[in-house]
Amino acid sequence: MNKRVIVIGGIALGVVVIILLTIGAIFLFNNDNGQAEGEDNGGKNITLDDDNNTGTDVPRNNIIRLAREYMEQEAYQRALDLLDRLLIENVFDEEARNMRDAILVAQREALTREHAANQGRPSLEEIAAMERLEAERRRNAGEERAREEAEAAARLVAEAEQRANEEAEAARRKAEEEELARQSRELQARMRLVNDYISQGKAAVTGNNFNSAIKAFDTALDNIPPGQPRFEAQKLAEVADAYYDGYSRNKNNPEGQEALRAAQSHAREALEKDPSQAMPHNTLGKIYRDLSQWDNAAEEFREAVRLEPNNFVYSYELGRAYFSSRKIAEARQAFETVTRLNSRFEPAWYNLGIALYELRQRDDALAAFRQAVAIRPDYTAAYRGIGRILSAKGDTRGAIDAFTQILRYEPQDLAALRELGVVQSAAGDYAAAEISFGKALESAPNDDRTNYNMAVVKLALNKSTEAVGFAKKAADRGPNNKEYNYTLGLAHEAAGNSDDMVMSYTKAASLDPRYLLPRINLGKFYTARGFPDQALEVLGEAYRVEPNNFEVNNNMGQAYAKQEKWVQSVEHYERALTIQPNNTTVRENLALAYIGAGDLTKARDIYQDLVRLVPNNWDAILALGNTYVSLGDADSAKRYIQDLLTRNPGYSRRAEAERILLEL
Repeated sequence: MNKRVIVIGGIALGVVVIILLTIGAIFLFNNDNGQAEGEDNGGKNITLDDDNNTGTDVPRNNIIRLAREYMEQEAYQRALDLLDRLLIENVFDEEARNMRDAILVAQREALTREHAANQGRPSLEEIAAMERLEAERRRNAGEERAREEAEAAARLVAEAEQRANEEAEAARRKAEEEELARQSRELQARMRLVNDYISQGKAAVTGNNFNSAIKAFDTALDNIPPGQPRFEAQKLAEVADAYYDGYSRNKNNPEGQEALRAAQSHAREALEKDPSQAMPHNTLGKIYRDLSQWDNAAEEFREAVRLEPNNFVYSYELGRAYFSSRKIAEARQAFETVTRLNSRFEPAWYNLGIALYELRQRDDALAAFRQAVAIRPDYTAAYRGIGRILSAKGDTRGAIDAFTQILRYEPQDLAALRELGVVQSAAGDYAAAEISFGKALESAPNDDRTNYNMAVVKLALNKSTEAVGFAKKAADRGPNNKEYNYTLGLAHEAAGNSDDMVMSYTKAASLDPRYLLPRINLGKFYTARGFPDQALEVLGEAYRVEPNNFEVNNNMGQAYAKQEKWVQSVEHYERALTIQPNNTTVRENLALAYIGAGDLTKARDIYQDLVRLVPNNWDAILALGNTYVSLGDADSAKRYIQDLLTRNPGYSRRAEAERILLEL
């Protein structure tokens, strides 16, 4: 039984956190007990819509285009799932939001039409309410994952940025001291007095004492010596940046908004006094950045970089602004500049890795993330990037090591626990995955995807009863998720709960008319229970969606054979064999259908092909001999049956074969 386990990673919004890598991790893992490649596995592929993982693997425009195509084909849930990825990454994406709203309207209208013909189904109002609740739940889940990753990264980034700002401040102080040394004693005293008042103002800002800060800054500016425009511009720039610091600490109160206006005013005045000052451009850039005015922010940071090309902090901020405005190539260049100016500034390596990943330069991105952790071994966000890239490359061992490193420093990191479980599953270590998902559920017991993943792992471990519990929890939390309901059906089937299985498969099928897997499994179940009419009803729905699907045709061939409608059985077995020419089971069933239809010549030909493909298929050789008997070709029948007994003297049906020889 092929199954997929997925875990979602998100992009956190916020001005204090660098852009986080988003890679939706999707893994296919196999437990089909040696089933030959291409053989019918009963439609038991588990797939799950990924409203994160995937994330940035697909460029945004491609996601929009694909969502539009799904919408046109009325595959509304698929389209919504794709748009959820974009909106988790950027809740302000107006195009995605507008398309999502249009799809929800179309989906409601389709549901209204469907339910109008079915008495007892939910009303339009009930459907709309369910959709709103589901959308809200999914949005909250995505934001929760984004916060988890953001919180893990924010501490490290804030520390690194603080170090960078301290270095820049020390450099400014050194330059000022050198300039002061060249002035007269009287002028030095005035300048030092100004600096002292500015220091007092900064301390007051740090303590959120705005009245004292304003007085100190005003006194400092009033004492600036006349005829010193450059010095005045430098002090205005420092005051502007200090006011910005006050704003960033108090954005949601009146004092913070007043500090914002003061920062803008003083920065612009500094540039009027001396346009060669880089610091005011940087302050204005940070203000625009916080207001998400990315083009304006990039323009200001560009000026700061032009005026002070060796200030790595300015290049770093420019890179962030470029990235947020989706100018990824420019962002990469800015971050590369930072790494040349300061090769020990780990956030630049991390952001360079993100930009390279967006540009699909995965190996270079991996090298950048590794450089970040080489500088700072506890850089958990960089380990996350490493783990996701290695997962996508199929290096499950490397991915496991990376996610394990995150948990070494952040033992309760839920995203890392989930993704570790994914790669452990991909490596076939279901017992380890069970432990990882279990730890994640300890902290977030109601997370639907973790419950889903745990259900899949429990199925792989043949713990069907436990799988039912986790799958049911996922389906209860996500009642409109077709994959959750399908997986609940699988769990019930494994546990032998036939009635519940049928209900879950039927619910999954009702959520998407194009969803084949539950219909295939229902068809197999009904055929096995002796209800081929019901089997053909659900398989016919699947056939209309995908007439060239192997499993659909194979199972329709079986159902028609149960009805002894041999012409139709032959038709579908032939179509299945065209799709998988080397599938021996279908070939045998097709031969039997030809016999049922009375076409012994074609049955003989099929058996001959089968024996050429698998010379030791003893039952096929015996069937070929029997077919020759029916065709009246005794010599050929003897040749094949005698060859069978010679090469396999211990054949389990030897008595039957010998009886045929005696009758010839």
